[in-house]
Amino acid sequence: MPALPPLPSRPLHSTPLLLLAALAGPLPLVAQAQPASAAAPWQQCRAMTDDAAARLACFDAWARGQETGTALTAAATVAPATAAPPAAPTLAAAGPAATTPTTCRNSATSELSRYWELESASDCGTFGIRGYRPISLSWIGSDSVNTAPSSPTAGHTAAYRAYENSEMRIQLSVRTKIAQGLLTDGRSSGLDSLWFGYTQQSYWQLFNRDLSRPFRSTDHEPELTYIYPTDAPLPGGWRLRYSGISAVHQSNGQSLPLSRSWNRVVLMTGLEKDSRYTLQARVWARLPERQGDDDNPDISDLIGRAEFSGQWHVNDNHTLGMTVRHSLRNAGRGSVRLEWLYRPLEATANGVASGLRIHTQLFSGYGDSLLDYNRRRTVLSVGLSLVDF
Repeated sequence: MPALPPLPSRPLHSTPLLLLAALAGPLPLVAQAQPASAAAPWQQCRAMTDDAAARLACFDAWARGQETGTALTAAATVAPATAAPPAAPTLAAAGPAATTPTTCRNSATSELSRYWELESASDCGTFGIRGYRPISLSWIGSDSVNTAPSSPTAGHTAAYRAYENSEMRIQLSVRTKIAQGLLTDGRSSGLDSLWFGYTQQSYWQLFNRDLSRPFRSTDHEPELTYIYPTDAPLPGGWRLRYSGISAVHQSNGQSLPLSRSWNRVVLMTGLEKDSRYTLQARVWARLPERQGDDDNPDISDLIGRAEFSGQWHVNDNHTLGMTVRHSLRNAGRGSVRLEWLYRPLEATANGVASGLRIHTQLFSGYGDSLLDYNRRRTVLSVGLSLVDF
């Protein structure tokens, strides 16, 4: 047998390593990509002292690699300088301590700020649907009912109908903000806004079987309102919050002899004292109509030319309110409305208060409905309302 060629001369200690390399085959590419002088992966993880979250993620990836027998590449580690910040917790994951919703219902802002979105912290953006006046379903009982509505204009007296004093009242009221920041930037000076609102109020003779349970009257009230934040301190701890102007149309959508309608320009303002008291004032001027075409020429003298309303939030569950309308003339016509709203449900786990209220009202005067603008009556109503404050 021919003699084997002599092995090349190399240090004795390297021979076992070469034999192992020959048996194992080529090393994995990921291992070859690491320079011999590079730190071990776990050492790279330990060096991340500036970002605890990235450091933990690095060790987790290294541990998974040890379990599966795969090497940890440099791409699996995140350098502290490029580590992605942890995502901000949502309200659902924030735990019981996070009870302040970051929306237009943010409890850190005042009630009037939330209602009219007067600042960036209470801003819900444009073209979202919000409540306006309470959305209500109520039973009402009155001391009288208008069985033959009439007005001073010729051809506006209806025939007698046997309406009952007890009926149901349904009110739907929504609004949307169609523009904001028209004159303000939303930071130091607050946030002004332009709103479109619509309110519909119907009287339903639900208990009147003889007349086949008709809707006795339905009023439609679209309006366009501009609100400007006018934040200023006032004596006694009060605070002026906003001023505004509104163009309002109201009609009952009926033909003669039941047709009633009018158009107004309304100036308004609102103020509050801490979180317990709010006061709002409105004064309006009716837009003139041609004589003979006016369905209700004396409506301002009866319903009024100004309105003053106040609310006292006794606690989280009880609110008392009063609204007074006056004609601003010697006749002293107008109306008074007293209200009590009780919240039967507690706040949810994330701190959002329920909008459901048991709603009790006592009204006395003119204008409970547009068809009854010239009929004085007293009405008690009890029902359920959804409020958006």
